[in-house]
Amino acid sequence: MKLQVPNPCLEDRILSHEQLDKLEEEEAGDRQKWDNKAQYMLTCVGFCVGLGNVWRFPYLCQSHGGGAFMIPFLLLLVLEGIPLLHLEFAIGQRLRRGSLGVWATIHPYLTGIGVASMCVSLTISLYYNTIIAWILWYLFNSFQEPLPWSQCPLNANLTGFVSECEKSSPVDYFWYRETLNTTVRIEEDGGIQWWIVLCHVCAWSLLYVCIIRGIQTTGKAVYVTSTLPYMVLTIFLIRGLTLKGSLNGVKFLFIPDLDELANPSTWLDAGAQVFYSFSLAFGGLISFSSYNSVHNNCEQDAVIISIINGFTSVFAATVIYTIIGFRATERFDDCLNGNIMALLNTFDLREGDVTEGNYDQVLQHFNETHPEVIQELNLQTCILKTFLSEGVEGTGLAFIVFTESITKMPLSPLWAVLFFIMLFCLGLSSMFGNIEGVVVPLQDLKVFPKKWPKEAITGVTCILCCLVGLIFVQGSGNYWLSLFDTYGGSIPLLVIAFSEIISVVYIYGIDRFNDDIKFMIGHKPNLFWQATWRYISPLIMVFILIFYFITKVSEDLLYKTWDPESEKFPVLEEKEYPAWIYVIIFVLAGIPSITVPLVAVCKCLLSKRKRNTLQFSSTSDEIQENDEPKKSLA
Repeated sequence: MKLQVPNPCLEDRILSHEQLDKLEEEEAGDRQKWDNKAQYMLTCVGFCVGLGNVWRFPYLCQSHGGGAFMIPFLLLLVLEGIPLLHLEFAIGQRLRRGSLGVWATIHPYLTGIGVASMCVSLTISLYYNTIIAWILWYLFNSFQEPLPWSQCPLNANLTGFVSECEKSSPVDYFWYRETLNTTVRIEEDGGIQWWIVLCHVCAWSLLYVCIIRGIQTTGKAVYVTSTLPYMVLTIFLIRGLTLKGSLNGVKFLFIPDLDELANPSTWLDAGAQVFYSFSLAFGGLISFSSYNSVHNNCEQDAVIISIINGFTSVFAATVIYTIIGFRATERFDDCLNGNIMALLNTFDLREGDVTEGNYDQVLQHFNETHPEVIQELNLQTCILKTFLSEGVEGTGLAFIVFTESITKMPLSPLWAVLFFIMLFCLGLSSMFGNIEGVVVPLQDLKVFPKKWPKEAITGVTCILCCLVGLIFVQGSGNYWLSLFDTYGGSIPLLVIAFSEIISVVYIYGIDRFNDDIKFMIGHKPNLFWQATWRYISPLIMVFILIFYFITKVSEDLLYKTWDPESEKFPVLEEKEYPAWIYVIIFVLAGIPSITVPLVAVCKCLLSKRKRNTLQFSSTSDEIQENDEPKKSLA
């Protein structure tokens, strides 16, 4: 006995296999088509492989036992990521519609899935393009020698360096003061930063030029935006391996701490990372696949893109940790040399009496003979593993750690330009899918007049997003961006993805879906796909959703601030969010999550009301017909 929800009139809402073949032969229909398979694959790779692969995956590896994190990541990639990716490709290709149209076609009550995907894509797009604006700001500043973040600026009197920079570091100062001009709390807006506004407008303008005619222009842009990052990563890998200490970072990344496998948060973070790295539930992948030939091998596409995605994560982590290893070794050497200099000066030793090789023995000797003197010196604790384990993610990795390492390389402006061009391409190619997930549902909802061309709809959408996105270019913009990133693309995506897989398997019908795939690629899905779609993937998503929700609810709502007046400065100070931030969190995470059931209930009530109205109208007509003979007899 198979569980399937009754779905009347479904056959009337979808095209039959014969009709699809006829459309294919006649090249009929108003949907755009990819010029070739390479464009489609590069667009999907560009959308799936984004900034998170470069700056979040390495951090998670470092946080969860290095190579040990690879085990749950690769396992869940197979059991969670690939099945859902294949499902989105197949259902979009079969129904020939965008993300909202697909779910409304399967059942009108499921329209909320498409609306929720659109809301999440919009939320992500608003702040993601601000990150691209920051990248452009750094890219523009990279064309100078020395790099502006390599040294502290002079104070107003030209008698020394700015105190805020002296207390922190040049890279920290350039990021928090010169770039963000950040405030000390989220309640203080700090005003609009005009230099970032210009980059912000530039980022949205460049995006519009690339997507102005949908896949006709996007398909051309991905030849650069999806391939250039791999070339730059390869160049950085070769350069990184020549740096002192780079192998220390690679070893630290890949040597597994198997005890981490017993930590539930390792599995939770691995599942979430797989989910986000595939850009699932945004709606963009469904739209992209709907432009394919109906007989395109979507199963093969899902497997290939999954392999590329997993490989890119591991490859990027390797590149990043060659640089982190170099940075950690530099800091370890500086720490050790400082201690050696203190010992030489204190005990009036000759240069060369204390070296890196005999430092431990010399220190132990003086600890035994002059313990009071050693205690007064307050020597730093220099452990290479400690420096390697100081993991940072996101903007901290890109704009602080990596930029600091670049300043210590020969020809540093060249490496800075290459690095930020790579980040720009990664961000831009991901934005293609995000905006696709917004524009297509808006067209399906008929928000814009039907006569408007694609260029006008896309232009208005970009202008409105650019205006709303100004919240992120204030002095408090970094805090707002962190809030949107934490809550805008977390629980809602899990709810949407779970709704997608349940809708296809139990409402559209797994048997019908299997027949559709056989029609499209020539054979039915094998046992692996059946097991993951029906049971394994939904259970994994429920597990992640529950534990993610429990983790977030139990956490204190804190955010990190840059406060020069703090006692622990330059360490970022944690502060509590104001009470009204709960409303913002509900708007970001709550509304998209409840949109799915809310739209279903509204559709149900409207449908019931419509049936009652028709029934009442029919009854009234019958009464009127019965009354007419009586009047004639009278």
